[in-house]
Amino acid sequence: MDYKDYYKVLGVKKDASTDEIKKAYRKLAVKYHPDKNPGDKAAEEKFKEANEANEILGNAEKRKKYDEMGENWQQYANNPYAQGRPGRQSYGTEDFYGDGSQFSSFFDSIFGGAGGAGFGGSKRKSSRPNRGQDTEATIELTLEESFNGTTRQVTLDGSKLNLKFKPGTAEGQVLRLKGKGNPGYNGGENGDLLITVHLAPHPRFELKGNDLYFDQPLDVYTAILGGKVTVNGIDKAVNMNIPAGTDSHKTLRLKGMGMPVFNKPEERGDAYVRMVIVTPKNLSAEETELFTKLAALKK
Repeated sequence: MDYKDYYKVLGVKKDASTDEIKKAYRKLAVKYHPDKNPGDKAAEEKFKEANEANEILGNAEKRKKYDEMGENWQQYANNPYAQGRPGRQSYGTEDFYGDGSQFSSFFDSIFGGAGGAGFGGSKRKSSRPNRGQDTEATIELTLEESFNGTTRQVTLDGSKLNLKFKPGTAEGQVLRLKGKGNPGYNGGENGDLLITVHLAPHPRFELKGNDLYFDQPLDVYTAILGGKVTVNGIDKAVNMNIPAGTDSHKTLRLKGMGMPVFNKPEERGDAYVRMVIVTPKNLSAEETELFTKLAALKK
């Protein structure tokens, strides 16, 4: 029996990243899935082989053990003395698959069945259903999409899916699509697809929880005398009262002008508006004279 190179099975390099391994496995699993190839024994074997390779290489601990074994696997094959020998780490197939999963003859010859027959245990195979692994993806939404809620259409394995995001969808929130992950085998159900939301940085608004923070330009006259300014929030403009003697970077609150609360769209956070005083440029001769007089009054 020849050594089974799981890296070649998936068509990846030995230093491939976890994402590269998952991508390669998913491509093969979709191509050779029994539902797409009914009655095709060759495709079924390819599918099982890809699943086996993914079970090993897709798990950091299992992959490490497989790499340590390497092409010297013959020394482990059905060796009742392998377990416990000084200076040698011993592995059973349960280390790779867990008790009761389906093994290839390659691994059976090395480790035995579940329970480690290669180390003197009893060889046992099972064709019980195995659930497919969950897969993960990330999707980026704008702050406006998070505010209003949105529907995004994505293509998965040739099929178009409409993903609905509710108002108030937050950074790091996870959308679970049941049965859209890696295929199961031996009649097992598919895994799920877990989509994590990332909110793109906004050029104006800063999000903290459900509150929004942003800067508001303020002319020096209104800052000194007070008055009203029009403030553009994320969804509407409102008039805001500015108290006399407002300093630059003073923060004023607009209640209920922040982001909606997820699953409670009638509730909203607040908006915190930082005043940024704008110094007038290109003063006329009359304005310069008036400012000079004001400056003199302060002396």
